[in-house]
Amino acid sequence: MSIDRLAVVGAGFMGSGIAESAAAAGVAVTVFEPELPPLERSRERLAVSVARAVEAGKRSREEADALIARISYTTTIEDLTQADALVEAVYEDPELKGKLFEQLDALLPQARFLASNTSSIPIAALAARTRRPERVVGLHFFSPVPVMKLVEVVAAIDTDPQTVTDAEAFAAQIGKQPIRTKDRAGFVVNFLLVPYLMAAVRMYEEGFASREDIDTGMKLGCGHPMGPLTLCDFIGLDVLQAVCDSLLDEFGRPEYAAPPLLKRMVTAGHLGRKSGRGFYSYGGA
Repeated sequence: MSIDRLAVVGAGFMGSGIAESAAAAGVAVTVFEPELPPLERSRERLAVSVARAVEAGKRSREEADALIARISYTTTIEDLTQADALVEAVYEDPELKGKLFEQLDALLPQARFLASNTSSIPIAALAARTRRPERVVGLHFFSPVPVMKLVEVVAAIDTDPQTVTDAEAFAAQIGKQPIRTKDRAGFVVNFLLVPYLMAAVRMYEEGFASREDIDTGMKLGCGHPMGPLTLCDFIGLDVLQAVCDSLLDEFGRPEYAAPPLLKRMVTAGHLGRKSGRGFYSYGGA
């Protein structure tokens, strides 16, 4: 059974991308934020993304207009009650997400699943805040969501097998390739990726090589589409620090520790592409 109506909580870069991907597959989407400005930014982000697709010949103008029409925006959380399923994509704050799952569990008793797009918080911790932990699952999308095909489907201790099946079917419905993983910090991709990225940050921090040479080395030497420091900027340094902290807390291995340089950059607000400055500068910043 397909998902006809999806609720997305969080109108940031990831939430907007999830909404766009679902709408592109014919799903009606309601995006919730408690304040209007993030919704306006999400609406503008969608318009830009869709316009680029039309310009590149990937979508007709009629298809683009239909996609945009499938997405509605609201500051009233009760507007989500008719959704068949929900994906949460708010900031990586365990208490914020936990409170949301308490509220959403009560608000959407009939939803097939409540999913979190978290990249670092245990799904079991979110499920424990609900009265129906069996329908809580992780759906970890990758950025930019409309382009990246992978979705990690994360089953917690109490997640019902049918919930996992429904979540995987939804991922396939919107054109993604699901892979299944246990509920542990980092899941599959970040567990492998983060030590590599942090090694590149330490190399740059220690003056071993320039940022350009580190990135060029991995692009030309290993065939990567972008270098590790560019990728850090693309992901967001604050997101990476949160993942590092989660991995270090769970496994205690030094390769997962965020280097001092990364911490200082986050403190200074140099978060990567989204802030205009990270290891590189963007948009004249």
